[in-house]
Amino acid sequence: MTEMSMNKAIHGAFRRDLNRFIGALGSFPPGDLTRAKQLGKAWANFDDQLNHHHKGEHEIAWPTLVSIGVNPDLLATMDAEHDTMAAALSETRGAIGDLVRTAGLQESQAALAAVQKLQTVATEHLDHEEGEFEALMVEKRETPEMQAMGRKFGKVSPARGGRFFEWVLDGATPDEQAAVKRDVPGPVLAILTGIFGGGYRKGVAPVWKS
Repeated sequence: MTEMSMNKAIHGAFRRDLNRFIGALGSFPPGDLTRAKQLGKAWANFDDQLNHHHKGEHEIAWPTLVSIGVNPDLLATMDAEHDTMAAALSETRGAIGDLVRTAGLQESQAALAAVQKLQTVATEHLDHEEGEFEALMVEKRETPEMQAMGRKFGKVSPARGGRFFEWVLDGATPDEQAAVKRDVPGPVLAILTGIFGGGYRKGVAPVWKS
């Protein structure tokens, strides 16, 4: 088993969802408003998770990485890539919204094209970020700076935490599961997912089983 950072495990969830959307939109049955609304619910979760992740990187992760020696110019490049992703995300948000309202063939095709564009942009960024930071994050995981960063990321409501971990673990590889379970105490993870992850389990996870 290969050790990985929590950050890479989260990236795995983004990659999975993008593949799921492409598969679902590629086989979308025109006129199926129920299916369109299901995909809209899954999109709302993805959209929220990606925006929250990038906000946390800018406000929490980047200052920590500077403190352990990362060049601020590199982080400025990462933020520029975030801006490119945000533009693709906004375009996809509109296309998914149109699909949810109409369930039309043209709208499903437009949504598919938008997600494919978003996947291209996102994959380029995630690959770049992992190439620059993954080894460092694993190497420095036990340092005071990285431990403090983890605590800051953990300061979210139980509702958000439960939904987040249910989402990250939904379809996660063994390495990704191990990264989560290494960084989050078992009892805490069980409470968050068991009590507060029900919204994801009932409202989003079934979308990908349809």
